[in-house]
Amino acid sequence: MVVLLVVATPFSWAADQLPHIVILATGGTIAGSAASNTQTTGYKAGALGIETLLSAVPELKAIARVDGEQISNIGSENMTSDVLLKLSNRVNELLARSDVDGVVITHGTDTLDESPYFLNLTVKSEKPVVFTAAMRPATSMSADGPMNLYNAVLVAADKSSWGRGVMVELNDRIGSARFTTKSNASSLDTFKAVEEGYLGTIVGGKIYFETRVDKIHTTRSVFDVTGLKSLPAVDIIFGYQDDPEYMYDAAIQHKVKGIVYAGMGAGSVSKRSDAGIRKAQAKDIVVVRSSRTGSGVVPPDSNQPGLVSNSLNPAKSRILLMLALTKTDNPEIIQQYFNTY
Repeated sequence: MVVLLVVATPFSWAADQLPHIVILATGGTIAGSAASNTQTTGYKAGALGIETLLSAVPELKAIARVDGEQISNIGSENMTSDVLLKLSNRVNELLARSDVDGVVITHGTDTLDESPYFLNLTVKSEKPVVFTAAMRPATSMSADGPMNLYNAVLVAADKSSWGRGVMVELNDRIGSARFTTKSNASSLDTFKAVEEGYLGTIVGGKIYFETRVDKIHTTRSVFDVTGLKSLPAVDIIFGYQDDPEYMYDAAIQHKVKGIVYAGMGAGSVSKRSDAGIRKAQAKDIVVVRSSRTGSGVVPPDSNQPGLVSNSLNPAKSRILLMLALTKTDNPEIIQQYFNTY
Protein backbone atom coordinates (compact mmCIF):
# COMPACT_ATOMS: atom_id res chain seq x y z
CA MET A 1 0.00 0.00 0.00
CA VAL A 2 1.31 3.39 -0.96
CA VAL A 3 0.63 6.23 1.44
CA LEU A 4 0.72 9.72 0.04
CA LEU A 5 1.69 12.40 2.52
CA VAL A 6 0.17 15.76 1.60
CA VAL A 7 1.74 18.71 3.35
CA ALA A 8 -0.50 21.79 3.50
CA THR A 9 1.25 25.07 2.86
CA PRO A 10 -0.15 28.39 4.07
CA PHE A 11 -2.18 30.19 1.45
CA SER A 12 -0.93 33.64 0.51
CA TRP A 13 -2.22 36.21 -1.92
CA ALA A 14 -0.14 37.15 -4.93
CA ALA A 15 1.08 40.72 -4.56
CA ASP A 16 -1.04 41.97 -7.47
CA GLN A 17 -4.18 40.42 -5.91
CA LEU A 18 -3.91 42.23 -2.60
CA PRO A 19 -6.28 45.16 -1.91
CA HIS A 20 -4.80 48.54 -2.78
CA ILE A 21 -4.88 50.90 0.21
CA VAL A 22 -3.68 54.51 0.14
CA ILE A 23 -2.44 56.00 3.42
CA LEU A 24 -2.80 59.76 3.80
CA ALA A 25 -0.65 61.22 6.56
CA THR A 26 -1.54 64.44 8.37
CA GLY A 27 0.94 64.35 11.27
CA GLY A 28 0.13 63.89 14.95
CA THR A 29 1.68 61.79 17.71
CA ILE A 30 1.82 58.74 15.46
CA ALA A 31 4.49 60.70 13.57
CA GLY A 32 5.95 62.25 16.73
CA SER A 33 9.55 62.26 17.88
CA ALA A 34 11.01 62.65 21.39
CA ALA A 35 14.50 62.96 22.82
CA SER A 36 14.38 59.54 24.50
CA ASN A 37 12.44 56.31 24.13
CA THR A 38 10.83 56.75 27.56
CA GLN A 39 9.49 60.23 26.82
CA THR A 40 5.73 60.18 26.19
CA THR A 41 5.03 63.88 26.78
CA GLY A 42 6.64 67.05 25.49
CA TYR A 43 7.53 65.45 22.15
CA LYS A 44 7.27 67.05 18.71
CA ALA A 45 4.13 65.89 16.91
CA GLY A 46 4.28 65.42 13.15
CA ALA A 47 8.07 65.23 13.04
CA LEU A 48 8.23 62.13 10.81
CA GLY A 49 7.05 61.65 7.25
CA ILE A 50 4.84 58.96 5.75
CA GLU A 51 7.79 56.92 4.44
CA THR A 52 9.17 56.59 7.97
CA LEU A 53 5.77 55.41 9.25
CA LEU A 54 5.50 52.81 6.51
CA SER A 55 9.04 51.52 6.97
CA ALA A 56 8.23 50.81 10.64
CA VAL A 57 5.51 48.34 9.60
CA PRO A 58 6.92 46.08 6.85
CA GLU A 59 4.18 43.56 7.71
CA LEU A 60 1.74 45.73 5.74
CA LYS A 61 3.07 44.16 2.55
CA ALA A 62 1.40 40.88 3.50
CA ILE A 63 -2.12 42.34 3.73
CA ALA A 64 -2.25 45.13 1.14
CA ARG A 65 -0.53 47.02 -1.62
CA VAL A 66 0.15 50.28 0.18
CA ASP A 67 0.94 53.73 -1.13
CA GLY A 68 1.49 56.80 1.05
CA GLU A 69 0.90 60.52 0.61
CA GLN A 70 1.68 63.43 2.92
CA ILE A 71 -1.32 65.78 3.20
CA SER A 72 0.10 67.81 6.10
CA ASN A 73 2.44 67.27 9.04
CA ILE A 74 0.91 69.02 12.04
CA GLY A 75 -0.41 68.33 15.49
CA SER A 76 -4.17 67.93 15.19
CA GLU A 77 -4.74 70.90 17.50
CA ASN A 78 -3.61 72.91 14.45
CA MET A 79 -5.99 71.21 12.02
CA THR A 80 -7.86 73.80 9.93
CA SER A 81 -10.86 73.88 7.64
CA ASP A 82 -8.47 74.30 4.69
CA VAL A 83 -6.75 71.00 5.49
CA LEU A 84 -10.10 69.27 6.05
CA LEU A 85 -11.32 70.37 2.62
CA LYS A 86 -8.06 69.23 1.02
CA LEU A 87 -8.28 65.89 2.81
CA SER A 88 -11.91 65.25 1.90
CA ASN A 89 -11.39 66.11 -1.76
CA ARG A 90 -8.32 63.89 -1.99
CA VAL A 91 -10.15 60.96 -0.38
CA ASN A 92 -13.01 61.32 -2.87
CA GLU A 93 -10.55 61.47 -5.77
CA LEU A 94 -8.82 58.30 -4.61
CA LEU A 95 -11.97 56.29 -3.87
CA ALA A 96 -13.42 57.17 -7.28
CA ARG A 97 -10.58 55.15 -8.81
CA SER A 98 -11.27 51.51 -9.59
CA ASP A 99 -7.76 50.54 -8.51
CA VAL A 100 -8.12 51.91 -4.95
CA ASP A 101 -9.95 49.74 -2.40
CA GLY A 102 -9.77 51.93 0.67
CA VAL A 103 -8.05 54.82 2.44
CA VAL A 104 -6.31 55.03 5.82
CA ILE A 105 -5.63 58.44 7.39
CA THR A 106 -3.05 58.99 10.13
CA HIS A 107 -4.01 61.89 12.40
CA GLY A 108 -3.33 63.43 15.79
CA THR A 109 -5.57 62.40 18.67
CA ASP A 110 -6.49 65.84 20.03
CA THR A 111 -9.14 66.52 17.38
CA LEU A 112 -9.72 62.96 16.21
CA ASP A 113 -13.42 63.27 17.01
CA GLU A 114 -13.75 66.12 14.47
CA SER A 115 -11.92 65.24 11.24
CA PRO A 116 -13.38 61.71 10.85
CA TYR A 117 -16.89 63.10 11.37
CA PHE A 118 -16.26 65.74 8.68
CA LEU A 119 -15.29 63.01 6.22
CA ASN A 120 -18.20 60.86 7.40
CA LEU A 121 -20.46 63.61 6.04
CA THR A 122 -18.52 64.46 2.86
CA VAL A 123 -17.02 61.24 1.47
CA LYS A 124 -19.06 59.86 -1.45
CA SER A 125 -18.09 56.20 -1.46
CA GLU A 126 -18.98 52.90 0.19
CA LYS A 127 -15.29 51.98 0.29
CA PRO A 128 -13.67 52.01 3.75
CA VAL A 129 -12.09 55.13 5.18
CA VAL A 130 -10.24 54.44 8.44
CA PHE A 131 -8.57 57.00 10.68
CA THR A 132 -5.84 55.91 13.06
CA ALA A 133 -3.47 57.62 15.47
CA ALA A 134 -1.27 57.01 18.50
CA MET A 135 -1.06 58.10 22.09
CA ARG A 136 2.70 57.57 22.26
CA PRO A 137 5.26 59.01 19.83
CA ALA A 138 6.96 56.85 17.24
CA THR A 139 10.23 57.02 19.20
CA SER A 140 8.70 55.50 22.35
CA MET A 141 9.85 52.02 23.43
CA SER A 142 6.19 51.00 23.53
CA ALA A 143 4.86 53.03 20.62
CA ASP A 144 1.26 52.10 19.77
CA GLY A 145 1.35 53.68 16.31
CA PRO A 146 2.75 50.73 14.27
CA MET A 147 0.10 48.26 15.50
CA ASN A 148 -2.64 50.84 15.09
CA LEU A 149 -1.51 51.52 11.53
CA TYR A 150 -1.36 47.81 10.74
CA ASN A 151 -4.86 47.25 12.12
CA ALA A 152 -6.26 50.27 10.28
CA VAL A 153 -4.97 48.90 6.97
CA LEU A 154 -6.37 45.49 7.92
CA VAL A 155 -9.81 47.06 8.39
CA ALA A 156 -9.60 49.16 5.23
CA ALA A 157 -8.62 46.10 3.18
CA ASP A 158 -11.52 43.97 4.43
CA LYS A 159 -14.69 43.71 2.31
CA SER A 160 -16.83 43.55 5.45
CA SER A 161 -15.80 47.15 6.17
CA TRP A 162 -17.63 48.54 3.15
CA GLY A 163 -20.67 50.74 3.76
CA ARG A 164 -20.04 51.31 7.48
CA GLY A 165 -19.14 54.99 7.19
CA VAL A 166 -15.84 56.50 8.25
CA MET A 167 -14.22 54.55 11.08
CA VAL A 168 -11.63 55.20 13.79
CA GLU A 169 -9.24 52.39 14.77
CA LEU A 170 -7.03 52.48 17.85
CA ASN A 171 -6.03 49.97 20.50
CA ASP A 172 -7.71 47.02 18.72
CA ARG A 173 -11.07 48.85 18.73
CA ILE A 174 -13.09 49.95 15.69
CA GLY A 175 -15.32 52.96 16.29
CA SER A 176 -17.78 54.99 14.25
CA ALA A 177 -16.77 58.55 13.36
CA ARG A 178 -20.26 59.67 14.42
CA PHE A 179 -19.87 58.58 18.04
CA THR A 180 -16.18 58.06 18.86
CA THR A 181 -14.43 60.70 20.95
CA LYS A 182 -11.31 61.11 23.09
CA SER A 183 -12.18 60.34 26.71
CA ASN A 184 -8.82 60.50 28.49
CA ALA A 185 -5.87 62.83 28.05
CA SER A 186 -3.14 60.17 28.17
CA SER A 187 -4.36 56.55 28.30
CA LEU A 188 -4.00 54.23 25.30
CA ASP A 189 -7.64 53.17 25.53
CA THR A 190 -8.91 56.73 25.26
CA PHE A 191 -11.20 56.63 22.22
CA LYS A 192 -14.66 55.47 23.17
CA ALA A 193 -18.33 55.83 22.35
CA VAL A 194 -19.59 55.83 25.92
CA GLU A 195 -23.28 55.37 25.17
CA GLU A 196 -23.17 53.53 21.85
CA GLY A 197 -20.09 51.29 22.05
CA TYR A 198 -17.71 50.17 19.34
CA LEU A 199 -18.51 48.88 15.85
CA GLY A 200 -16.16 45.99 16.43
CA THR A 201 -12.81 44.73 17.64
CA ILE A 202 -9.65 43.14 16.27
CA VAL A 203 -8.39 39.99 17.98
CA GLY A 204 -5.44 37.96 16.72
CA GLY A 205 -5.47 39.73 13.39
CA LYS A 206 -9.16 38.95 12.79
CA ILE A 207 -11.88 41.60 12.54
CA TYR A 208 -15.09 41.12 14.50
CA PHE A 209 -17.81 43.60 13.52
CA GLU A 210 -20.77 43.63 15.89
CA THR A 211 -22.93 46.66 15.02
CA ARG A 212 -23.80 49.24 12.36
CA VAL A 213 -24.73 52.92 12.63
CA ASP A 214 -28.14 54.05 11.36
CA LYS A 215 -27.25 57.75 11.24
CA ILE A 216 -26.90 59.08 7.68
CA HIS A 217 -23.34 59.12 6.33
CA THR A 218 -21.12 59.09 3.22
CA THR A 219 -23.10 58.22 0.07
CA ARG A 220 -26.46 59.21 1.59
CA SER A 221 -25.19 62.53 2.92
CA VAL A 222 -26.39 65.71 1.19
CA PHE A 223 -23.14 67.54 1.90
CA ASP A 224 -20.66 68.03 -0.94
CA VAL A 225 -17.53 70.14 -0.48
CA THR A 226 -16.29 69.78 -4.06
CA GLY A 227 -15.11 73.18 -5.21
CA LEU A 228 -15.52 74.83 -1.80
CA LYS A 229 -12.65 77.14 -0.88
CA SER A 230 -13.72 77.75 2.71
CA LEU A 231 -16.32 76.80 5.31
CA PRO A 232 -18.70 79.07 7.23
CA ALA A 233 -17.26 80.40 10.49
CA VAL A 234 -18.74 78.65 13.54
CA ASP A 235 -17.58 79.27 17.11
CA ILE A 236 -18.04 77.22 20.28
CA ILE A 237 -18.93 79.10 23.46
CA PHE A 238 -18.55 77.21 26.72
CA GLY A 239 -21.24 77.45 29.38
CA TYR A 240 -20.28 77.69 33.06
CA GLN A 241 -21.22 79.52 36.25
CA ASP A 242 -21.05 83.29 35.70
CA ASP A 243 -20.45 82.82 31.96
CA PRO A 244 -20.39 86.29 30.34
CA GLU A 245 -22.60 87.73 27.63
CA TYR A 246 -19.65 89.48 25.95
CA MET A 247 -18.48 86.23 24.34
CA TYR A 248 -21.53 86.47 22.08
CA ASP A 249 -20.77 90.13 21.37
CA ALA A 250 -17.32 89.06 20.16
CA ALA A 251 -18.78 86.35 17.91
CA ILE A 252 -21.28 88.84 16.45
CA GLN A 253 -18.53 91.40 15.89
CA HIS A 254 -16.47 88.82 13.98
CA LYS A 255 -19.48 88.01 11.78
CA VAL A 256 -19.65 84.30 12.48
CA LYS A 257 -22.42 82.34 10.78
CA GLY A 258 -23.05 79.93 13.64
CA ILE A 259 -22.47 79.35 17.33
CA VAL A 260 -22.43 76.08 19.25
CA TYR A 261 -23.22 76.54 22.92
CA ALA A 262 -21.50 73.88 25.06
CA GLY A 263 -24.12 73.97 27.77
CA MET A 264 -24.30 72.58 31.26
CA GLY A 265 -26.20 69.33 31.75
CA ALA A 266 -28.61 68.79 28.87
CA GLY A 267 -27.56 72.05 27.23
CA SER A 268 -28.89 74.30 29.99
CA VAL A 269 -28.51 78.03 29.28
CA SER A 270 -27.68 80.61 31.95
CA LYS A 271 -29.44 84.00 31.98
CA ARG A 272 -26.38 85.72 30.53
CA SER A 273 -25.95 83.18 27.74
CA ASP A 274 -29.69 83.28 27.07
CA ALA A 275 -29.40 87.02 26.43
CA GLY A 276 -26.30 86.51 24.29
CA ILE A 277 -27.88 83.72 22.22
CA ARG A 278 -31.00 85.76 21.53
CA LYS A 279 -28.84 88.72 20.53
CA ALA A 280 -26.94 86.47 18.09
CA GLN A 281 -30.15 85.04 16.67
CA ALA A 282 -31.41 88.58 16.04
CA LYS A 283 -28.33 88.97 13.78
CA ASP A 284 -29.33 85.79 11.85
CA ILE A 285 -26.60 83.69 13.49
CA VAL A 286 -27.68 80.06 13.89
CA VAL A 287 -27.17 78.80 17.44
CA VAL A 288 -27.12 75.13 18.45
CA ARG A 289 -27.19 74.00 22.07
CA SER A 290 -24.97 71.02 22.91
CA SER A 291 -23.78 69.50 26.18
CA ARG A 292 -20.36 69.84 27.79
CA THR A 293 -20.88 66.53 29.65
CA GLY A 294 -19.55 64.40 26.80
CA SER A 295 -22.54 62.12 26.21
CA GLY A 296 -26.30 62.03 26.20
CA VAL A 297 -29.04 63.69 24.13
CA VAL A 298 -29.89 67.38 24.31
CA PRO A 299 -33.69 67.42 23.87
CA PRO A 300 -35.83 70.23 22.44
CA ASP A 301 -37.00 72.74 25.05
CA SER A 302 -39.33 75.59 24.11
CA ASN A 303 -38.14 77.55 27.16
CA GLN A 304 -34.54 77.68 25.91
CA PRO A 305 -33.22 79.46 22.81
CA GLY A 306 -31.48 77.82 19.86
CA LEU A 307 -31.54 74.50 18.06
CA VAL A 308 -30.38 71.28 19.75
CA SER A 309 -27.50 68.98 18.89
CA ASN A 310 -29.16 65.62 19.55
CA SER A 311 -26.26 63.47 20.85
CA LEU A 312 -23.40 65.31 19.12
CA ASN A 313 -20.78 66.78 21.42
CA PRO A 314 -19.81 70.45 20.92
CA ALA A 315 -16.86 69.70 18.62
CA LYS A 316 -18.87 67.41 16.35
CA SER A 317 -21.79 69.87 16.47
CA ARG A 318 -19.51 72.55 15.07
CA ILE A 319 -18.52 70.25 12.19
CA LEU A 320 -22.13 69.53 11.27
CA LEU A 321 -23.23 73.16 11.64
CA MET A 322 -20.45 74.36 9.32
CA LEU A 323 -21.57 71.89 6.68
CA ALA A 324 -25.26 72.61 7.26
CA LEU A 325 -24.63 76.31 6.63
CA THR A 326 -23.15 75.49 3.22
CA LYS A 327 -26.62 74.23 2.29
CA THR A 328 -29.10 76.49 4.11
CA ASP A 329 -29.69 78.94 6.94
CA ASN A 330 -33.22 77.64 7.54
CA PRO A 331 -33.38 76.60 11.24
CA GLU A 332 -35.97 73.87 10.62
CA ILE A 333 -33.84 72.17 7.98
CA ILE A 334 -30.70 72.49 10.08
CA GLN A 335 -32.48 70.94 13.05
CA GLN A 336 -33.48 68.04 10.83
CA TYR A 337 -29.81 67.56 9.92
CA PHE A 338 -28.93 67.30 13.62
CA ASN A 339 -31.71 64.78 14.13
CA THR A 340 -30.59 62.48 11.31
CA TYR A 341 -26.81 62.79 10.81
